[in-house]
Amino acid sequence: MDDPAQQRKQLSFLAVALVLSMSPWFSTAAVLSQLRESWDLSSGQSSWLIIAVQLGFVLGAVGSSVLNLADRIPPRRLILYGASLAAAANASIVVLDSYLPSLIARLVTGAALAGVYPPALKSMSSWYKKGRGFALGVMIGALTVGSALPHLINALGEISWKPLMLTISVLTLLGGLVADRLCGDGPYSAGAATFDPAQLGKILSNRSFRLASLGYFGHMWELYAMWAWIAAFYSDIFESSRQASLVAFSVIGIGAAGSVYAGRMSDKWTRSEAAALAMRWSASVAVVMGFLTEAPTPIVVCVGLVWGFWVVADSAQFSTIVSEVVDARYVGTALTMQLAAGFVLTVFTIFLVPVIRDAHGWGWAFLLLAPGPMLGAWSMRALRLGPRKPAGPEPEPIYISPFF
Repeated sequence: MDDPAQQRKQLSFLAVALVLSMSPWFSTAAVLSQLRESWDLSSGQSSWLIIAVQLGFVLGAVGSSVLNLADRIPPRRLILYGASLAAAANASIVVLDSYLPSLIARLVTGAALAGVYPPALKSMSSWYKKGRGFALGVMIGALTVGSALPHLINALGEISWKPLMLTISVLTLLGGLVADRLCGDGPYSAGAATFDPAQLGKILSNRSFRLASLGYFGHMWELYAMWAWIAAFYSDIFESSRQASLVAFSVIGIGAAGSVYAGRMSDKWTRSEAAALAMRWSASVAVVMGFLTEAPTPIVVCVGLVWGFWVVADSAQFSTIVSEVVDARYVGTALTMQLAAGFVLTVFTIFLVPVIRDAHGWGWAFLLLAPGPMLGAWSMRALRLGPRKPAGPEPEPIYISPFF
């Protein structure tokens, strides 16, 4: 049933669509210094511009889960709808040009992106059974590059925030069109599902789903706070804002390679084993990263790249586990439920990191993030050792990591 050529084609198209469509996520973070000056923002207000997207995503994901939208509307069409709304909301900030209305626009942006990310994962799951970990690793890699893209655009030159926001909106809309026009359903698609609220309870009763979600929650405790504030961290290291933006892009963007690597590893070993490895590494770096502000700059950059590689490498595995342990007809709903709950947690760490930084410095601020992946690694061990395991071959008897 598998057609490798068609699989590669669809993987490429959908990855490009996701890179472009997810670019509004950190659009304001990339120009935060300009917005602070233009709108006279406090540290707390700056945080809320990022948090609003997280909360909007949660609202959109909850609504999508309750209505089973990810399983009732063809994924490529839902991606187009979500990308179009996100592009419009992101562009509206240029017209609004003030804090409170833009906060609402960021909330809408997050809600719209809930119609992009989960359907993309579901769509790619329909193309793969063998090699699904790798395929979803590529998808998370695309999300990672899309999230980092505003930092790259900002690093290319002294771009005013308004043209940058409009450029990102155009790219977002283009991503939705690529998904709608060039992507399709794979041979493992379960077809459209009927509206059935009872499926929520069935999904929650699945032990493997609960353990995978616990691992995902630990992962999310760390990930988005790191992504949100790493540019600010490097702004305190470099005198040039362009250098800080370029390093921030590199640190976030290298996570695409980490996602693909962990995806291949999960197809060779098990999903839980690959996720646990990544979380042990990222937790270890979180413990030390913020205390390196006085270290030589190359060391700070290299340690940041290690963190960026591992901090998102585990992400695809939680989605892959869910796609393999729940009813195929309701994979989209299960993924959206997991994502919604995980994004609620990001609000707390995104808000707390600058608060702790201002009071005690970057070391303690980043140390706050380490318990999340530690908990996630424990849950993955429970999943690997428990009575029910995700589909996949038995693990090799040794690890390549010294941290377990």
